[in-house]
Amino acid sequence: MPGYGQIDRDYAIKLATTAPADDGPVWMINLMCYKERAEYTDGRETTLSGRQADEVYTPVGPLAAVGAEIVFVADVEDQLIGDEPKWDRIAVVRYSTRASFIAMQEREDFQTVHEHKEAGMDQTIVIGGQPLGFPVAEQQVAWADVPHPPSEEDGAYTMLHVIRFHDEAGATVTPDHMKSYQEVAGSVAVPNGVRIDGWFSVEGTIIGDGRSWHQVRFNTFPSRRAFMTVALDPDRTHAHTEHRDTAIADTYALGLRPSVNTLAASVGEIGPPLSQVLSEMRRDERY
Repeated sequence: MPGYGQIDRDYAIKLATTAPADDGPVWMINLMCYKERAEYTDGRETTLSGRQADEVYTPVGPLAAVGAEIVFVADVEDQLIGDEPKWDRIAVVRYSTRASFIAMQEREDFQTVHEHKEAGMDQTIVIGGQPLGFPVAEQQVAWADVPHPPSEEDGAYTMLHVIRFHDEAGATVTPDHMKSYQEVAGSVAVPNGVRIDGWFSVEGTIIGDGRSWHQVRFNTFPSRRAFMTVALDPDRTHAHTEHRDTAIADTYALGLRPSVNTLAASVGEIGPPLSQVLSEMRRDERY
């Protein structure tokens, strides 16, 4: 058992035993909290920080060997919602199959470098996700034309939402209250340049703290100022209290500064145009 989290053995079995005909890509979403100083199990002295030890670990070779790709890396700038631990970094790896994830764990070159992850990581959550349909704006606003475009001082800013709903069907069916919130939030976020990089349905948490999750969402804004404009909008804040808080049982909301972001390309565009989604929601008497 690793020192940085609990393995979900049921999900591990699913990853290892999915029939080839039913297998396919899986996105492993990593939330990472580092030790201040790396601690090796053999007691060796080191000047490495936990983050530096994890950077030594980064298994680029083993990942490439099994056909996997790192599609997102970001430092956590703001932990807006969610208690301990305080997360330091987020990464997403796309594996071509679930079997390839298991195959990597069994590789000798991966096991050799894994000691550095064990030394540097205090806590981690690793979530297996499948792409979930999301609303797509028919005409996106160019970032150069938004009120708060990216600059050298304030560039792309990604909001990560890790969500567990009260409704246990929430992994595949977004609850009505959350849909109502999305209608309001989307109407404010689109003019401010939001881009949805990917929404994911959680199929399992291979390493964590025993909690279960339903969805993971990555929404990128042209700048932190653009996000804050949306966050402070009075209509959005009212909808947050009335609908989002009602729908969600547990969540992290993290503001990230990505250094690698090919997440959207790895997922592809999924879902109907945003205007169609909003129109259908308005016609539905529940809204």
